[in-house]
Amino acid sequence: MEIPANGLVDGPDGAPRCFWAASAPEYVPYHDHEWGFPVDDDRRLFEKLCLEGFQAGLSWLTILRKRPAFRAAFADFDPAVVAGFGDDEVARLLADAGIVRHRGKIEASINNAQRYAELLDEHDSLAAYVWSFEPSPDERPARITWPELGQLTTSPGAVAMAKDLKRRGWRFLGPTTVYAFMQAMGLVNDHLEGCCRQTPAAEARAAFTPPQHAR
Repeated sequence: MEIPANGLVDGPDGAPRCFWAASAPEYVPYHDHEWGFPVDDDRRLFEKLCLEGFQAGLSWLTILRKRPAFRAAFADFDPAVVAGFGDDEVARLLADAGIVRHRGKIEASINNAQRYAELLDEHDSLAAYVWSFEPSPDERPARITWPELGQLTTSPGAVAMAKDLKRRGWRFLGPTTVYAFMQAMGLVNDHLEGCCRQTPAAEARAAFTPPQHAR
């Protein structure tokens, strides 16, 4: 689709939204109620890290449409359960037409669940770890325009998180993938200036208390 100069399009209710939200019906509720709103639930954070890895080389729409099947296949992304997956589960997942049947990505998700357990030896939660990479207010503008966002594929925080996750043995999580994760989980608010969900996302972040590392 052709992207307007300001990056905004009118949604089905006539309200302006980030252009990508109008590219498929499934995107509207995701854009309006999930993307950019802060998350501190470990299971949802782990799910998103896994699904961002599965997205590599694909569109997020493909993954979003398959998300219910992914949740069923991966025990609702309970890290403790996924960490115990073995050869039988890998074979089951490779035969599951409802998900992306990519052995490397499947095995990476299992590996990352095992690394999650190790991360908890140092951090109170995945949420506390993830939110330690939240950018400070002076690192980025409070509101972002399409020309700015169009040139933004990663950030210092995403680079740092990706590097640290790699050091810890996590897979399929480079800086661009991690930045997409940060956008979706509300660590940054990349709803465009003028988008009807920019202010609600900003208000949700202002009311949100990031989990702290207490050890």
